Amino acid sequence: MKFLRAIAIPIMPFYYLVTSFRNCLYDWGLKKSTFFNFPVICVGNLSVGGTGKTPMIEYLIRLLKDDYKIATLSRGYKRKTKGFLLANDHVSAEELGDEPFQFYNKFKGNIHVAVDGNRIHGINQLMVLNPRPEVFLLDDAYQHRRVKAGLNILLTSYDNLYVNDYVLPVGNLRESRRGANRAEIIVVTKCPKHLDKDKKISVMEQINIKDNQRLFFSYIKYAQQAQSSNSYIKLEGLKPFTLVTGIANAHPLVKHLKEMGLDFEHLNFKDHYEFSSQDVKRFEALSSPIITTEKDYMRLKKYSTIADKLYYLPIEIGIDKTEVFNRMVLDYIKNN
Repeated sequence: MKFLRAIAIPIMPFYYLVTSFRNCLYDWGLKKSTFFNFPVICVGNLSVGGTGKTPMIEYLIRLLKDDYKIATLSRGYKRKTKGFLLANDHVSAEELGDEPFQFYNKFKGNIHVAVDGNRIHGINQLMVLNPRPEVFLLDDAYQHRRVKAGLNILLTSYDNLYVNDYVLPVGNLRESRRGANRAEIIVVTKCPKHLDKDKKISVMEQINIKDNQRLFFSYIKYAQQAQSSNSYIKLEGLKPFTLVTGIANAHPLVKHLKEMGLDFEHLNFKDHYEFSSQDVKRFEALSSPIITTEKDYMRLKKYSTIADKLYYLPIEIGIDKTEVFNRMVLDYIKNN
Protein backbone atom coordinates (compact mmCIF):
# COMPACT_ATOMS: atom_id res chain seq x y z
CA MET A 1 0.00 0.00 0.00
CA LYS A 2 2.80 2.44 0.88
CA PHE A 3 4.46 1.69 -2.46
CA LEU A 4 1.23 2.32 -4.38
CA ARG A 5 0.73 5.61 -2.57
CA ALA A 6 4.31 6.63 -3.25
CA ILE A 7 3.94 6.15 -6.99
CA ALA A 8 0.61 8.02 -6.86
CA ILE A 9 2.26 11.23 -5.62
CA PRO A 10 2.13 12.86 -9.10
CA ILE A 11 -1.65 12.39 -9.15
CA MET A 12 -2.23 14.15 -5.83
CA PRO A 13 -1.97 17.75 -7.14
CA PHE A 14 -4.67 17.04 -9.76
CA TYR A 15 -7.02 15.56 -7.15
CA TYR A 16 -6.31 18.49 -4.86
CA LEU A 17 -7.04 21.02 -7.59
CA VAL A 18 -10.25 19.34 -8.73
CA THR A 19 -11.74 19.03 -5.24
CA SER A 20 -10.61 22.53 -4.24
CA PHE A 21 -12.05 24.05 -7.42
CA ARG A 22 -15.36 22.26 -6.78
CA ASN A 23 -15.49 23.69 -3.26
CA CYS A 24 -14.68 27.16 -4.57
CA LEU A 25 -17.61 26.96 -6.98
CA TYR A 26 -19.93 26.32 -4.04
CA ASP A 27 -18.23 28.97 -1.88
CA TRP A 28 -18.60 31.56 -4.64
CA GLY A 29 -22.23 30.61 -5.33
CA LEU A 30 -21.48 29.40 -8.84
CA LYS A 31 -22.77 25.96 -7.90
CA LYS A 32 -26.07 25.91 -6.03
CA SER A 33 -26.45 24.74 -2.43
CA THR A 34 -30.04 24.27 -1.25
CA PHE A 35 -30.85 25.56 2.23
CA PHE A 36 -33.95 24.29 4.05
CA ASN A 37 -35.86 26.36 6.59
CA PHE A 38 -35.89 23.57 9.18
CA PRO A 39 -33.09 21.89 11.17
CA VAL A 40 -30.67 19.88 9.04
CA ILE A 41 -27.62 18.46 10.83
CA CYS A 42 -24.76 16.97 8.82
CA VAL A 43 -22.34 14.45 10.35
CA GLY A 44 -19.27 13.69 8.30
CA ASN A 45 -15.52 13.73 7.97
CA LEU A 46 -12.72 14.79 5.66
CA SER A 47 -11.11 11.37 5.47
CA VAL A 48 -12.16 8.03 4.03
CA GLY A 49 -12.60 5.23 6.53
CA GLY A 50 -14.18 5.04 9.92
CA THR A 51 -14.18 8.06 12.21
CA GLY A 52 -17.28 7.08 14.18
CA LYS A 53 -20.11 8.61 12.17
CA THR A 54 -22.60 5.86 13.04
CA PRO A 55 -22.18 6.17 16.84
CA MET A 56 -22.45 9.96 16.50
CA ILE A 57 -25.72 9.71 14.56
CA GLU A 58 -27.02 7.32 17.21
CA TYR A 59 -25.94 9.74 19.95
CA LEU A 60 -27.95 12.51 18.28
CA ILE A 61 -30.97 10.24 17.88
CA ARG A 62 -30.93 9.42 21.59
CA LEU A 63 -30.55 13.10 22.43
CA LEU A 64 -33.47 14.23 20.27
CA LYS A 65 -35.97 11.41 19.72
CA ASP A 66 -38.08 12.05 22.82
CA ASP A 67 -38.74 15.67 21.89
CA TYR A 68 -38.59 15.76 18.09
CA LYS A 69 -39.65 13.69 15.10
CA ILE A 70 -36.34 12.57 13.61
CA ALA A 71 -35.34 11.36 10.15
CA THR A 72 -31.93 10.02 9.16
CA LEU A 73 -30.85 10.20 5.53
CA SER A 74 -27.85 8.31 4.14
CA ARG A 75 -26.73 7.39 0.67
CA GLY A 76 -26.78 3.70 1.66
CA TYR A 77 -23.22 2.84 0.74
CA LYS A 78 -22.93 -0.45 -1.21
CA ARG A 79 -26.67 -1.10 -1.14
CA LYS A 80 -28.17 -3.07 -4.02
CA THR A 81 -30.96 -0.59 -4.73
CA LYS A 82 -31.18 2.81 -6.37
CA GLY A 83 -32.99 6.04 -5.62
CA PHE A 84 -35.06 6.83 -2.55
CA LEU A 85 -35.91 4.03 -0.14
CA LEU A 86 -37.68 4.33 3.19
CA ALA A 87 -36.86 1.66 5.75
CA ASN A 88 -39.56 -0.79 6.82
CA ASP A 89 -39.76 -4.29 8.28
CA HIS A 90 -39.47 -5.88 4.85
CA VAL A 91 -36.24 -4.15 3.77
CA SER A 92 -32.89 -5.94 4.15
CA ALA A 93 -29.39 -4.65 4.92
CA GLU A 94 -28.43 -5.36 1.31
CA GLU A 95 -31.24 -3.10 0.08
CA LEU A 96 -30.79 -0.33 2.62
CA GLY A 97 -27.08 -0.39 3.50
CA ASP A 98 -25.42 -1.44 6.75
CA GLU A 99 -25.63 1.73 8.82
CA PRO A 100 -29.20 2.77 7.90
CA PHE A 101 -30.36 -0.80 8.54
CA GLN A 102 -28.73 -0.59 11.96
CA PHE A 103 -30.46 2.74 12.70
CA TYR A 104 -33.83 1.30 11.73
CA ASN A 105 -33.48 -1.90 13.75
CA LYS A 106 -32.34 -0.02 16.84
CA PHE A 107 -34.79 2.91 16.77
CA LYS A 108 -37.75 1.80 14.64
CA GLY A 109 -41.00 3.27 15.82
CA ASN A 110 -39.20 6.42 16.96
CA ILE A 111 -37.59 7.72 13.75
CA HIS A 112 -37.76 7.60 9.94
CA VAL A 113 -34.75 6.05 8.21
CA ALA A 114 -34.20 6.62 4.51
CA VAL A 115 -31.50 6.38 1.86
CA ASP A 116 -31.01 8.39 -1.31
CA GLY A 117 -27.85 9.32 -3.20
CA ASN A 118 -29.53 12.65 -4.00
CA ARG A 119 -29.93 14.23 -0.57
CA ILE A 120 -32.19 17.04 -1.85
CA HIS A 121 -34.57 14.52 -3.38
CA GLY A 122 -34.38 12.41 -0.22
CA ILE A 123 -35.25 15.34 2.04
CA ASN A 124 -38.15 16.33 -0.21
CA GLN A 125 -39.50 12.77 -0.08
CA LEU A 126 -39.24 12.68 3.71
CA MET A 127 -41.03 16.03 3.99
CA VAL A 128 -44.28 14.58 2.64
CA LEU A 129 -44.43 11.84 5.29
CA ASN A 130 -47.04 11.92 8.01
CA PRO A 131 -45.91 12.72 10.62
CA ARG A 132 -43.41 15.00 8.96
CA PRO A 133 -39.88 14.94 10.42
CA GLU A 134 -38.85 17.99 12.42
CA VAL A 135 -35.10 17.34 12.40
CA PHE A 136 -33.04 15.76 9.60
CA LEU A 137 -29.76 13.99 10.33
CA LEU A 138 -27.54 13.61 7.25
CA ASP A 139 -25.11 10.72 7.61
CA ASP A 140 -21.76 11.03 5.80
CA ALA A 141 -22.82 14.09 3.78
CA TYR A 142 -20.02 16.55 4.52
CA GLN A 143 -18.87 16.57 0.88
CA HIS A 144 -22.45 16.54 -0.45
CA ARG A 145 -22.56 20.29 -0.84
CA ARG A 146 -25.76 20.43 -2.86
CA VAL A 147 -27.42 20.58 0.57
CA LYS A 148 -26.38 23.40 2.88
CA ALA A 149 -26.82 21.97 6.36
CA GLY A 150 -27.54 24.38 9.18
CA LEU A 151 -25.18 22.58 11.56
CA ASN A 152 -22.09 20.67 10.43
CA ILE A 153 -20.41 18.22 12.81
CA LEU A 154 -16.99 17.15 11.55
CA LEU A 155 -15.34 14.03 12.99
CA THR A 156 -11.63 13.23 13.04
CA SER A 157 -9.95 10.24 14.70
CA TYR A 158 -7.57 10.85 17.59
CA ASP A 159 -4.96 8.53 16.03
CA ASN A 160 -5.26 10.10 12.58
CA LEU A 161 -6.11 13.79 12.79
CA TYR A 162 -7.01 15.37 9.47
CA VAL A 163 -4.41 18.10 10.07
CA ASN A 164 -1.68 15.44 9.77
CA ASP A 165 -3.08 13.82 6.63
CA TYR A 166 -2.99 14.46 2.87
CA VAL A 167 -5.56 14.26 0.10
CA LEU A 168 -6.08 11.13 -1.92
CA PRO A 169 -4.42 9.13 -3.34
CA VAL A 170 -1.34 9.78 -1.19
CA GLY A 171 -3.30 10.29 2.03
CA ASN A 172 -6.86 9.60 3.11
CA LEU A 173 -8.50 13.03 2.78
CA ARG A 174 -11.45 13.41 0.44
CA GLU A 175 -10.74 17.12 0.21
CA SER A 176 -8.15 19.53 1.54
CA ARG A 177 -7.83 20.36 5.23
CA ARG A 178 -9.45 23.74 4.55
CA GLY A 179 -12.76 21.91 4.26
CA ALA A 180 -12.83 21.80 8.06
CA ASN A 181 -13.66 25.52 8.04
CA ARG A 182 -17.27 24.67 7.10
CA ALA A 183 -17.89 22.90 10.42
CA GLU A 184 -19.40 24.54 13.46
CA ILE A 185 -18.47 21.57 15.65
CA ILE A 186 -15.35 19.42 15.39
CA VAL A 187 -15.19 16.19 17.39
CA VAL A 188 -11.98 14.24 17.95
CA THR A 189 -13.24 10.67 18.13
CA LYS A 190 -11.92 7.37 19.50
CA CYS A 191 -9.86 9.09 22.18
CA PRO A 192 -8.48 7.22 25.19
CA LYS A 193 -11.22 7.29 27.82
CA HIS A 194 -9.05 9.23 30.27
CA LEU A 195 -7.25 11.69 28.00
CA ASP A 196 -5.08 13.99 30.06
CA LYS A 197 -5.16 17.77 29.81
CA ASP A 198 -1.74 18.13 28.13
CA LYS A 199 -2.70 15.78 25.30
CA LYS A 200 -5.96 17.64 24.78
CA ILE A 201 -4.06 20.91 24.58
CA SER A 202 -1.67 19.38 22.06
CA VAL A 203 -4.57 18.29 19.83
CA MET A 204 -6.26 21.68 20.20
CA GLU A 205 -3.07 23.43 19.11
CA GLN A 206 -2.72 21.17 16.09
CA ILE A 207 -6.31 21.63 14.91
CA ASN A 208 -6.36 25.36 15.72
CA ILE A 209 -10.11 25.89 15.43
CA LYS A 210 -11.68 29.11 14.17
CA ASP A 211 -13.49 31.60 16.40
CA ASN A 212 -16.89 30.30 15.29
CA GLN A 213 -16.04 26.65 16.02
CA ARG A 214 -16.09 24.43 19.11
CA LEU A 215 -13.87 21.40 19.65
CA PHE A 216 -14.92 18.32 21.62
CA PHE A 217 -13.34 14.96 22.46
CA SER A 218 -15.22 11.67 22.40
CA TYR A 219 -14.45 8.10 23.35
CA ILE A 220 -16.06 4.71 22.78
CA LYS A 221 -18.09 3.11 25.56
CA TYR A 222 -18.19 -0.67 25.14
CA ALA A 223 -20.94 -2.77 26.67
CA GLN A 224 -20.01 -5.37 29.30
CA GLN A 225 -21.85 -8.09 27.43
CA ALA A 226 -22.32 -9.15 23.83
CA GLN A 227 -25.85 -9.79 22.64
CA SER A 228 -27.87 -11.40 19.90
CA SER A 229 -31.52 -11.01 18.97
CA ASN A 230 -32.66 -12.97 22.01
CA SER A 231 -29.73 -13.65 24.34
CA TYR A 232 -26.44 -12.33 25.64
CA ILE A 233 -23.07 -13.46 26.99
CA LYS A 234 -20.87 -11.60 29.46
CA LEU A 235 -17.41 -10.66 28.22
CA GLU A 236 -15.71 -10.97 31.58
CA GLY A 237 -14.36 -14.48 31.95
CA LEU A 238 -15.49 -15.45 28.45
CA LYS A 239 -13.64 -18.49 27.11
CA PRO A 240 -11.80 -18.28 23.76
CA PHE A 241 -13.98 -16.85 21.01
CA THR A 242 -13.70 -15.61 17.43
CA LEU A 243 -13.88 -11.90 16.66
CA VAL A 244 -15.19 -11.11 13.17
CA THR A 245 -14.92 -7.54 11.89
CA GLY A 246 -15.70 -5.91 8.55
CA ILE A 247 -15.16 -2.28 9.49
CA ALA A 248 -12.67 0.39 8.46
CA ASN A 249 -10.69 0.34 11.70
CA ALA A 250 -11.01 -2.57 14.12
CA HIS A 251 -7.96 -1.53 16.16
CA PRO A 252 -9.86 0.18 19.03
CA LEU A 253 -12.11 -2.85 19.50
CA VAL A 254 -9.22 -5.30 19.37
CA LYS A 255 -7.27 -3.17 21.84
CA HIS A 256 -10.23 -3.02 24.22
CA LEU A 257 -10.73 -6.79 24.19
CA LYS A 258 -7.02 -7.43 24.72
CA GLU A 259 -6.95 -5.00 27.63
CA MET A 260 -9.72 -7.08 29.18
CA GLY A 261 -7.36 -10.07 28.98
CA LEU A 262 -9.67 -12.01 26.66
CA ASP A 263 -8.46 -14.83 24.42
CA PHE A 264 -9.73 -14.64 20.85
CA GLU A 265 -8.89 -15.16 17.19
CA HIS A 266 -9.49 -12.12 14.99
CA LEU A 267 -10.85 -12.61 11.47
CA ASN A 268 -10.52 -9.18 9.89
CA PHE A 269 -12.30 -8.25 6.66
CA LYS A 270 -12.42 -4.98 4.71
CA ASP A 271 -14.99 -2.30 5.46
CA HIS A 272 -18.56 -3.07 4.31
CA TYR A 273 -17.43 -6.58 3.42
CA GLU A 274 -20.06 -8.78 1.80
CA PHE A 275 -19.73 -12.12 3.54
CA SER A 276 -19.80 -15.03 1.09
CA SER A 277 -21.22 -18.54 1.45
CA GLN A 278 -17.65 -19.75 1.93
CA ASP A 279 -17.19 -17.33 4.80
CA VAL A 280 -20.38 -18.59 6.42
CA LYS A 281 -19.22 -22.20 6.07
CA ARG A 282 -16.00 -21.20 7.79
CA PHE A 283 -18.00 -19.64 10.62
CA GLU A 284 -20.20 -22.75 10.85
CA ALA A 285 -17.12 -24.87 11.51
CA LEU A 286 -16.11 -22.78 14.51
CA SER A 287 -16.84 -24.32 17.89
CA SER A 288 -16.36 -21.05 19.76
CA PRO A 289 -18.81 -18.12 20.03
CA ILE A 290 -18.53 -15.47 17.31
CA ILE A 291 -18.50 -11.85 18.44
CA THR A 292 -18.78 -9.12 15.83
CA THR A 293 -19.67 -5.46 15.51
CA GLU A 294 -23.28 -4.36 15.37
CA LYS A 295 -22.87 -3.30 11.75
CA ASP A 296 -21.50 -6.70 10.75
CA TYR A 297 -24.19 -8.44 12.79
CA MET A 298 -26.84 -6.77 10.63
CA ARG A 299 -25.39 -8.57 7.60
CA LEU A 300 -24.72 -11.91 9.28
CA LYS A 301 -27.83 -12.46 11.38
CA LYS A 302 -29.81 -13.74 8.37
CA TYR A 303 -27.71 -16.93 8.33
CA SER A 304 -29.62 -19.31 10.59
CA THR A 305 -26.76 -21.83 10.68
CA ILE A 306 -24.62 -19.52 12.82
CA ALA A 307 -27.38 -17.68 14.68
CA ASP A 308 -26.96 -19.69 17.89
CA LYS A 309 -23.34 -18.59 18.33
CA LEU A 310 -23.38 -15.11 16.78
CA TYR A 311 -23.29 -12.02 19.03
CA TYR A 312 -22.45 -8.35 18.64
CA LEU A 313 -20.85 -5.92 21.06
CA PRO A 314 -22.94 -2.74 21.46
CA ILE A 315 -21.10 0.57 21.67
CA GLU A 316 -22.01 4.16 22.41
CA ILE A 317 -19.91 7.30 22.59
CA GLY A 318 -19.15 9.56 25.50
CA ILE A 319 -18.37 13.23 24.88
CA ASP A 320 -16.39 15.56 27.11
CA LYS A 321 -18.28 18.73 28.02
CA THR A 322 -21.46 16.81 27.23
CA GLU A 323 -23.78 19.57 28.40
CA VAL A 324 -22.08 22.14 26.18
CA PHE A 325 -22.27 19.84 23.15
CA ASN A 326 -25.91 18.99 23.78
CA ARG A 327 -26.81 22.64 24.30
CA MET A 328 -25.21 23.66 20.99
CA VAL A 329 -27.29 21.05 19.15
CA LEU A 330 -30.51 21.85 21.00
CA ASP A 331 -30.09 25.61 20.65
CA TYR A 332 -29.54 25.22 16.90
CA ILE A 333 -32.75 23.21 16.59
CA LYS A 334 -34.74 25.58 18.79
CA ASN A 335 -33.65 28.59 16.74
CA ASN A 336 -34.40 27.00 13.39
